[in-house]
Amino acid sequence: MTPMDGSRRPPGVETVLALVRPRTGPDLDPAAILTATRETIDDERQRLTDGHEARSAERLADEVLGRLGAWAGAPPDGLVPVINATGVLVHTNLGRTAWPRKAIEAAARAAAEPILLELDRESGKRGARFRAAEENLVALTGAEDALVTNNNAAALALAVGLARRRGVLVSRGELVEIGGGVRIPEIVRRAGARLIEVGTTNRTRAADFEEPLAEGRAAMVLRVHRSNFRQEGFVESPDDATLAGLARRHGVPLVDDLGSGALLDTSQFGLAHEPTPRERLEAGADLVTFSGDKLVGGPQAGLVAGRADLIARLRRDPLARAMRPDKVTLAAVAATLAIYRAGRAALDVPVWRSIATDVASLRIRAGPLVDDLKDLRIDIVETRATVGGGALPGETLPSIALRLTSSSAARLARRLRLGRPSVVARIEDGAVLLDLRSVAESSDEALARAVRLAMESKAA
Repeated sequence: MTPMDGSRRPPGVETVLALVRPRTGPDLDPAAILTATRETIDDERQRLTDGHEARSAERLADEVLGRLGAWAGAPPDGLVPVINATGVLVHTNLGRTAWPRKAIEAAARAAAEPILLELDRESGKRGARFRAAEENLVALTGAEDALVTNNNAAALALAVGLARRRGVLVSRGELVEIGGGVRIPEIVRRAGARLIEVGTTNRTRAADFEEPLAEGRAAMVLRVHRSNFRQEGFVESPDDATLAGLARRHGVPLVDDLGSGALLDTSQFGLAHEPTPRERLEAGADLVTFSGDKLVGGPQAGLVAGRADLIARLRRDPLARAMRPDKVTLAAVAATLAIYRAGRAALDVPVWRSIATDVASLRIRAGPLVDDLKDLRIDIVETRATVGGGALPGETLPSIALRLTSSSAARLARRLRLGRPSVVARIEDGAVLLDLRSVAESSDEALARAVRLAMESKAA
């Protein structure tokens, strides 16, 4: 690369700053102005190297102001509107599920205003941390007490920490790896406990727990939801009450990690039954842990419910402070759980509304969409949607999709992703499918516009 001659050099930083400062006002941080100016001049230097026409200092000053305005007003990179048309209802790569409207309102209010987070209203002195979420959780699960952490992995690690440096019994068939490469054996070890594997990959009986418990080598029995897979065929595992009774006889707690944590009976929607926190506690579990997002449908959080004495020990753990959520999350969790208490989850929690929608309603929605796009290569097909998020592996729901036909399905899917809103679809049998079960009905109009733009472009 040859050095620039004088005519191909951009104006100096001070020259551009002299034009920018009178237009920014006295309150803007000078360091931010300087950074934006330097970045603009660096970009201009690259443009000149690439052979473009030089721009005046006045033009660069306009660009600096535009850059500052974009930083102030634009959402962070990646925060673009997205329509999930994959048919995966709890899509981890798309931020899982939308929150209920009441949870969004509660979070916004908590973010915008002071709240009584740790202040007793009556005495005016410091009080217990905001308890609405935990009180709702107690009411929904029948537990003696409850605790909210920042995610379920944190809740599980905190619970396993009750074993201190002693053994934690886990069936070999439950030593699973969850999202992001996190493995149960690593969580147990990092919590400071000693993992004791019992049984085999496919068959574990209550008797397999008996020997290490009788010998005093274990301080906890841990049962883990398999989440992302299921076992079939020559398999066996102890029933809830038997395992709980065994743990109780030997004076150790049974901790039950339920993963996604359904608070509604999934079987009423045509899915396999997912054990609920209340069921596991009634069967004898001492603590249950599960996610606040996924099947609960609220913000990311870890929910712990169970015996009051164990919850109290978790609260006193120094790590509990590192794992606690902020006021915004607590407010949103409380609002989400209140919807369940009101009996409105299938109506007001988006993930359950998607699960509960019948196929006939999806087909009715598909009609106007196809009519709007009738000049394009699009038709309605029956398909199957999945819950996702590690919940109900292998279970699907009947659904309706729009099938888009193109010379290149991959290119069309890319055009949809790059649009605004970004539409994330799936490719099946050489066509792009837009599964309506995972698309909010309020997004139908935007979906139709995005499809038309993508299919009418030359790239499609």
